[in-house]
Amino acid sequence: MILRMWVEHPDIRHSLRCLEILVLEIILKKKLLSGHGSSPPQIFACRYGLPADKLWISVYQDDDETFALWHDEIGVPKERIIRLGEDDNFWTSGATGPCGPCSEIYYDFHPGRGTSNVDLGDDTRFIEFYNLVFMQYNKKDDGSLEPLKQKNIDTGLGLERMARILQKVPNNYETDLIFPIIEKAAELANVSYALADDSTKTKLKIIGDHMRAVVYLISDGVNPSNIGRGYVVRRLIRRVVRTGRLLGVKGDGMGDLQGAFLPILAKKVIQLSTNIDADVKTRASRILEELKREELRFVLTLERGEKLLDQMLADALLNAQGTETAPCLSGKDAFVLYDTYGFPVEITNEVAEERGISIDMNSFDIEMEKQRQLSQAAHDTVKLGVENGANLAEDIPDTEFLGYNTLRSKAVVEGLLVNGSPVAQVSKGSEVEILLNRTPFYAESGGQIGDNGFLYMMEAENEQPAIVEIKDVQKSMGNIFVHKGTITEGMIEVGREVEAAVDPNLRQRAKVHHTATHLLQSALKRVIGQETSQAGSLVAFDRLRFDFNFHRPLQDKELVEIEGLINQWIGDAAILETKVMSLTDAKRDGAIAMFGEKYGEQVRVVEVPGVSMELCGGTHVSNTAEIRGFKIISEQGIASGVRRIEAVAGDAFIEYVLTRDNYMKQLCSTLKVKAEEVTGRVGGLLEELRLTRNEVSAARAKAAIYKASTLSSRASTIGTSKNIRLLVESMDDVDADSLKSAAEYLVDLLKDPAAVVLGSCPGDGKVSLVVALTPGVVDLGIKAGDIIKPLAKSCGGGGGGRPNFAQAGGRKPENLLGALEEAREQLKKLLEK
Repeated sequence: MILRMWVEHPDIRHSLRCLEILVLEIILKKKLLSGHGSSPPQIFACRYGLPADKLWISVYQDDDETFALWHDEIGVPKERIIRLGEDDNFWTSGATGPCGPCSEIYYDFHPGRGTSNVDLGDDTRFIEFYNLVFMQYNKKDDGSLEPLKQKNIDTGLGLERMARILQKVPNNYETDLIFPIIEKAAELANVSYALADDSTKTKLKIIGDHMRAVVYLISDGVNPSNIGRGYVVRRLIRRVVRTGRLLGVKGDGMGDLQGAFLPILAKKVIQLSTNIDADVKTRASRILEELKREELRFVLTLERGEKLLDQMLADALLNAQGTETAPCLSGKDAFVLYDTYGFPVEITNEVAEERGISIDMNSFDIEMEKQRQLSQAAHDTVKLGVENGANLAEDIPDTEFLGYNTLRSKAVVEGLLVNGSPVAQVSKGSEVEILLNRTPFYAESGGQIGDNGFLYMMEAENEQPAIVEIKDVQKSMGNIFVHKGTITEGMIEVGREVEAAVDPNLRQRAKVHHTATHLLQSALKRVIGQETSQAGSLVAFDRLRFDFNFHRPLQDKELVEIEGLINQWIGDAAILETKVMSLTDAKRDGAIAMFGEKYGEQVRVVEVPGVSMELCGGTHVSNTAEIRGFKIISEQGIASGVRRIEAVAGDAFIEYVLTRDNYMKQLCSTLKVKAEEVTGRVGGLLEELRLTRNEVSAARAKAAIYKASTLSSRASTIGTSKNIRLLVESMDDVDADSLKSAAEYLVDLLKDPAAVVLGSCPGDGKVSLVVALTPGVVDLGIKAGDIIKPLAKSCGGGGGGRPNFAQAGGRKPENLLGALEEAREQLKKLLEK
C-alpha cells in the first residue's frame, strides 16, 4: 500500500504489511474473485500484532456474505461483529453514482467493559482504523440500485489512527506524526502541553495539524490566495496565526517582536518530512518565505480587524439600547471579519458572547455561501442533454482523436443535440452540438482551446450538401468530443458520413502558442528559480496566458532575459520529440506534470531536447523555428503569490510588432521627433504638465480660501460657556483639494473652539465633503469621522479620517444641501450639551 512509504515507526510498518495480507484475503474472497482458494488465517489478530480481544468488526445490516467471511473464514467471534444501518455502513459517492456496503475494523481501548449493548460510535472506547467499501451498485436518480458492470473494492487505513493505537497515546495528535510540531508550538508559546488545560491543548493541536497541511500544500505549488484551493491555504494559515496569538506567541516567539513564528514551526514539519517527501526539503526556502510573508501581512490586517470587531460590538450594544432588543452582531459584519480580516467565526462568537452579544448566523451562512460560489474555479462543463441525454451518452463510445496526424478525416455522426436534447436531424440556421465517432478536431483541454473548422456532408440524391461551421469543441462524459457549431447549408442527420476539416491556420496558431508556453515555463524556471510552478494556462489563437506561483512582480531585466532565452531556443530550430510512455517512466525521466491534473497509466510526453519535457496532450509544432518570434505583452499579479504573463508568438507576434510599429510612427509624426527621441520628449511634456497642474491647483486653492474668507462671517456661536464657533456651508463647485484648503483656513481663522463643515459639487455628479474641528471641540468627545459618516451616506458615498479632520465623497449632489442642514442640526445639539 502507498501509505507504507509515509511511515517511519517500525511497529506501524510491520502492521501495515500484515494488514495488506489480511485485506487482500478479504478482497479475494469477496464478490470480485470468489473461490480463489486462499487459505485464511486461523487467528485474525496475529497477523498484525494487536490483541485479538480488542478488535471489533462492523458490517452492513444485510451483508450476510461479509459477516460470514469475518466469522467463518477469519475467525472473529460473532459477538464482536456488529451490523449497522445505511447511515453508518453504506457508502455513496453522492445523490447518484457508485455505492455499496462497508465493513470496518475497530480497536477497543476498554475491552473490560464487555460485549453487551456495545456502541461502536463511542469514541471514548472505540476507534475505527480500517475501512472496506464494496463498490458494487450504481444509485440511480430514483434511488434504486443497479449492479455495476465493473465492481471494485476500496480500502483505506487511517495512518494516524494506527499510530495512536501502536504508540498508546490518547489521540491522533500525540503521535510522532504531529506531536513534535505541537511541542515546538508549546515552546514558542512558553507553555507546557502536559500541564495545559483542555482549551490550550486544543489550540496547540490546531497549530500542529494546520502547519503540517500548509507546508505540504505550498510545497505542491498551492500558494495562499483568495480563490480556489489557495483560499483554503490562506484560511489555514490565518487560523494558525490567530491561534498562536491567542496562546500568547509574540513575534517569532523567540524575542523578535517584528518576526514571524510560522517559519520556525515549518522547519520542524520539513524536518519530519525529510524521509517521506524529499521535494519538501528541496523547496524549503520558498515555503519559509511564503509563510513569513503571509503571516506578517496578516498580522497587520488582524490588528485592524480586532479594532473593527470592538467597534462592531459597541455599535451592536448601542443599537440594542435604542431599540430595546437583545444585542446581536449582524451576519454580514461577522463575515467581513471572517473573509477580510481572517477572524474564524467561532473566535468572533467567543468575543461577542463575553459581552453578551449573539451573532445572526443565518445571514452569516448566506454570505458564506456567496463566497463559496465566488471561490469555485470557473469551469465550463458540457451537458449532453436534460431529457434523454444520459441514455444518449451511454450509447456513444469515446471519440477517436486523429488530430495529431491529420486535419481532415471522414467520420460518422453518432448524435445531434439542440438545446441539450437529442434529435435525429437539424436544418440550416440552427445551433447544434455534434458527436462524431472520430475527429481531427482538438477538444479544449490542458489550457488549449478547441479547434475551429467545418463539417461537410456530401450531397445525396435529391439533397443539397450540408455545411456546419464549427466554432468550439469540448469534451464531455470522459472522452466524448462535442462539436459546437451552426448549420450554414442544408440539413445534417444522425448516421450520415461527414468530412471533418480543421482550419489549418488557426490550428497552427494554437500549436505555436502551446509550444511557446512550454518554452516560457522552462525560461521562468531558469531565470527566477526551479521552485516556481504552473498555476494555469490558456492557449488561444491570438495569444497565450501563463499563470505561475511566485511571490513578487518580475523585474524588467528578468522579462528581457526570459524573452531572450525563448527567442534563442526558437532560433535553434530544435525538433520536438513526442512519445507515449508510462507515467512512472515519464516522471523518472524528469517530465513536468501539472499539479492537480489527473493522468492515466500511459501519458504523452512532449520534449524540446535540452529545454523542456512536459506531460501534455495538446498540439505542438514539429520544430521550434515555426514559432518565428515571442514577445511578452504583460506581467501582473492575479492573486496573492500568483503571477500572470500574457504573450504572443508566430503570426500573432508579427501582427503585434507591426501594430506597435505603426503606433510608434504615428507618435513620432505627432511629436515631430525620431523614434529614439520619443521617451525624452514625452518626459519633458509630462514635466510641463505637472508644473502646470501644480500652478492651477495653487490658484484654485487661493480662490477657495478667498471665497472661504467671505463665508467666515456666517459662523454662528453655540453654547453659553465656551462660545463655540460653528460654520456649515456649501462652496458650489470647488474641487476636493481646494475644499480641504478652505476648511483648514477657516478653522485657523475662527480660532479654537470651532467646527467647520463644507460641501461642494465639483461636477460629473460628484460630491466633496470636509469636516474640520479644533482641539477644543475634539476634547468634548466629538470626532470628525462621526460627523462625516451620516453626511456622506446621505450624499451616496463614504469616507473617514482623523478625529479632528475627515473627508468624504458622494454621488448624489441633489442631496447635498439637505445633508449639510442635517449636519448643522446634529452639531448644534452636540455642542449645546
